[in-house]
Amino acid sequence: MLNSIEKSRKCHGKVDCHSTSSQSSVTGSLPKRRQDLLKWNGWGYKDTEFILNEKLQVELTGTRYKLSGMVLPLLKDWMLNNFNVNLDYVRPAQPEFSAADLPSPVINKPFLEDLQTSGLEHSLDCHDRLFRAHGHTLNEIWALREGSFNRIPDLVAWPTSQVEVMQMVQLANKHNVVIIPFGGGTSVTQALECPSTETRMIISLDTSQMHKILWLDEENLTACLESGVTGKEIEQRLASRGFCLGHEPDSYEFSTLGGWVATRASGMKKNIYGNIEDLVVLVRTVTTRGLLEKSCNAPRTSSGPDLHHAILGSEGTLGVVTEVVVKIRPLPECQKYGSVVFPCFQDGVSCLREVARQRCAPASIRLVDNEQFVFGQALKPENNSLVQSFLDGIKKAYLTRWKGFDINKMCVATLVFEGTLKEVEAQEKRVYETAGKFGGLPAGEENGERGYFLTYLIAYIRDMGLQYGIIAESFETSIPWDRVTDLCHNVKDRLRRECKAMGMQHEPFASCRVTQLYDAGACVYFYFAFCIRGLSDPVKAYEEIESAARDEILACGGSISHHHGIGKIRKKWLKQSISGVGVDVLQSIKRTLDPQNIFGNGNLFDAAVPISKL
Repeated sequence: MLNSIEKSRKCHGKVDCHSTSSQSSVTGSLPKRRQDLLKWNGWGYKDTEFILNEKLQVELTGTRYKLSGMVLPLLKDWMLNNFNVNLDYVRPAQPEFSAADLPSPVINKPFLEDLQTSGLEHSLDCHDRLFRAHGHTLNEIWALREGSFNRIPDLVAWPTSQVEVMQMVQLANKHNVVIIPFGGGTSVTQALECPSTETRMIISLDTSQMHKILWLDEENLTACLESGVTGKEIEQRLASRGFCLGHEPDSYEFSTLGGWVATRASGMKKNIYGNIEDLVVLVRTVTTRGLLEKSCNAPRTSSGPDLHHAILGSEGTLGVVTEVVVKIRPLPECQKYGSVVFPCFQDGVSCLREVARQRCAPASIRLVDNEQFVFGQALKPENNSLVQSFLDGIKKAYLTRWKGFDINKMCVATLVFEGTLKEVEAQEKRVYETAGKFGGLPAGEENGERGYFLTYLIAYIRDMGLQYGIIAESFETSIPWDRVTDLCHNVKDRLRRECKAMGMQHEPFASCRVTQLYDAGACVYFYFAFCIRGLSDPVKAYEEIESAARDEILACGGSISHHHGIGKIRKKWLKQSISGVGVDVLQSIKRTLDPQNIFGNGNLFDAAVPISKL
């Protein structure tokens, strides 16, 4: 890929990669047989997991992350203290499914014959089908580990270009076959699940082989990328030419550009680079009616309602996103991490509000409450340095004895600064001065960097918890500034009350963090975990508790979702969120673009399903 970019011709600052023959030989980070690289029943790479080693200490296997190969000596005790689990009681995952364990494929013979004639690559392999039958909600991971699936895709297809996507959609439309677009597979809304009542043949259209940079325009700072490219690939390839996109969601190693568009995604560095809707210049979407696109790459147009916003957040219900023109930036000259410790959560929220008001937010600023702060301390790697241990002791004494911080109330904000050296220095000065007005004290670069990168490991920790009878999940919202503190208190309190009402013997872990900042409010993430001992149906219990928490969020004035989307698990709140008229508008667009409900994944709302032609 990179060599082809270097060798291709330049016209008015644009590096045109589309016509180079070597483009076809580029290998993306996601192979067709993803199960060879990634876990079939959990998050991330097969060689990476948290385990209890021979010394009964938690250790991260593999070599892919900074914590890989390191021991976390405090995490086991944190688990014992917070969940009262018995580490001798292990819930091993069931063996990998065989074809006999999975639903037999529904075959539309005329479609399959046409598909085979077309030469489009596809597979009926049961493991290929299973891997694309789910995302990463608790419900789905539990089904993989301890349950089963009533419906999975009947066939997986791997188009390599927009032209091949158009061929696939035309065939599906001709034979009344369902298509579910599949990008990184990181959905946490059950958006990838096949509707159990669907009787038509279902195709999982995997975009992972569409991962090319088609062109890069250095003068206008834009680039055209295929939709199946992952966030990590984007940054690596752009960096080789001195640019970046800056969109880094928690799932950025595996999630794709097309998936970001389909869910209206947001990244950890949103404060500088923007959300996905701010980065998009043009989107090309293949629908059953043809290609939906604008006629130019102009930065803004007044041509009626923006059709991009019909696709952004459409969650695969209208078509397949194939190509996206995005804004890029020169790589920042300087990147620096930092952190601030506050006496209490309210002080931290007040500081973030002031930072937003002054519009001086760094690339990333994330405030975690005391519960998450303590959890973060439990994730510190083993320290064999007497000097470092001595210094850590001094820092703790300074905060608690000399500054009067209460270890049970303090919270931390992690920071990422990016820009020129002068810009970063100015940002640091302003942010730390603002923090000081609210009792905040600088807590060092190491804590900031560690806190930022721990985000990529949270799902691995979730999978470890399942082995020892701990269910853990996260959900998010956005909320006006004047309601942030009340929301955080009320939702955490609701989680605890719901667990108590179910007879849980041990109080759950309920925590939150304030992440992306806006002039009018912020995004708030909740982390929630509990011990399943004594529960006959742990997944049902979790879903009822989270549903109650979502009701609490809406009652507090929060949104149904900030960036995860609706999928299937939040459909019941859509009308409440956007009004009945709003739902009617979305359904009208659906009927116009997809009258046969070919893109019938069942997300957002229930669409009328045509009578099967089988």
